Amino acid sequence: MKLIIKYLFIFLAVGGLASCKKYLDVNIDPNSSTTPPINGLLISTTQNTALNVFRVSNITSYYVQYLANTSGGGETDTYEPIDASDTWTSLYDNMTDIYDMQKLAEERGAFQYQGAAKIMMAMNLQLVHSLWGDAPYSDAFTGDGLTPKYDDAQTIFDSCLSLLDDGIVTIQKSGLSIYNLSSDADLIHHGDVAAWVKTAHALKARLLNQLSKTTQYNTTNIFTELAAAYTSTANDAFITTFDVRNPWNQEAVDNATLNLDGWLSTNYVDAMNATTYGIFDPRLPLTASLTQFGDYRGTRNGGDRVGTGTDKEESYVDLNGYYSSTNSPLYIITYEEMKFIEAEASFRSNDLPRAYAAYLEGIRANMNKMGVAPAARDAYINNASVSVGEASLTLALIFKEKYKALFLMPVTWDDARRFDYGYKGFQLPENVVTTDFVRRLVYPTVETSRNSANVPSVTDVTQRLWWDQ
Repeated sequence: MKLIIKYLFIFLAVGGLASCKKYLDVNIDPNSSTTPPINGLLISTTQNTALNVFRVSNITSYYVQYLANTSGGGETDTYEPIDASDTWTSLYDNMTDIYDMQKLAEERGAFQYQGAAKIMMAMNLQLVHSLWGDAPYSDAFTGDGLTPKYDDAQTIFDSCLSLLDDGIVTIQKSGLSIYNLSSDADLIHHGDVAAWVKTAHALKARLLNQLSKTTQYNTTNIFTELAAAYTSTANDAFITTFDVRNPWNQEAVDNATLNLDGWLSTNYVDAMNATTYGIFDPRLPLTASLTQFGDYRGTRNGGDRVGTGTDKEESYVDLNGYYSSTNSPLYIITYEEMKFIEAEASFRSNDLPRAYAAYLEGIRANMNKMGVAPAARDAYINNASVSVGEASLTLALIFKEKYKALFLMPVTWDDARRFDYGYKGFQLPENVVTTDFVRRLVYPTVETSRNSANVPSVTDVTQRLWWDQ
């Protein structure tokens, strides 16, 4: 906390927060400095990259039914087109600061900062790509106007891969030691270049696996990235430095003070409490609050709540949960995700022994990280419905266990769409306004009101993006 205050004080003192919001901020003070200190940019962009994962997940977690609205007919639950202007703005504000950091690093020959900027740009841009598809990128940060053209979604996707490749090369270049990444200001990997390289490869594996429905899907390329990515949960990309608290904890605090928020979906609770799969998952008590009845109960997406909402008649994101305590890690990408990608790619390439080993390791690694007791962990993994043997492994089992292990991660919405929402027991929400599952977001009013000439016309949230055909 002291470090973040220190750097933000410097950042503000030189007018850093006025730095070139190229097309999202029209109120630039010409008398204010537009060259913020590079460490101020690093601390801001690393923190906001992780916070953007939360902001996106606070939308997508309703679509994959981790969360449910606190009253019937909520627009996210029922697939009404939502105005995600705040999330769009947060993503583009952060990408603008990343762009500024990259340019400043280029001027100084600060290769490690330049490489980290490229990797973070890909982190944020892939979130835009997965939510909206076509988006401003190549024309967005040049300062030439407030109405940038849109790049098509496949170009955005390719740009993410190119940024990661360039970032991997650049961050490892030799330069003056005074321009090595600051361990204090880098809130994700604390100046560890090798860790940034592993994360870039992990992100490439994620992106390449997203192509599973396309002719571009290539398991050999995925395995190449996995080999250079994470080898344990110690490599995970996350932050634990917040202005006040982990944002999922804020949702739990809000709910505890009767500002209803963070309610768990019936789908998630039933997947974990033995209702759907016939086995209790020991991670449920580490994510969900107990009801007044001493058990775990979810809220049906799109339906009215069971009780008053103030007497613990349903389960919520827990105040002391693994992902939702005050200082819980806020994850960007993890080792267990890599193991489930390995399991899926191995299964699709018919290497069942490798697929099965990776599948089990993904479960075990996640449970160990969360602090599940060894006896409970082993009882779950050794259950006949989980340890099915390599010959009986299915994609459904891999997707099911990945869904459980990546609780509250936005990539699970990519998975749900790639899997055509094929999870056991998964239902359309009550009061849903469509006849199919949600597949994308419409463009936010912050764009349609300012850049209407370039914004694609999209009104149908069931329209599939290019990789989801």
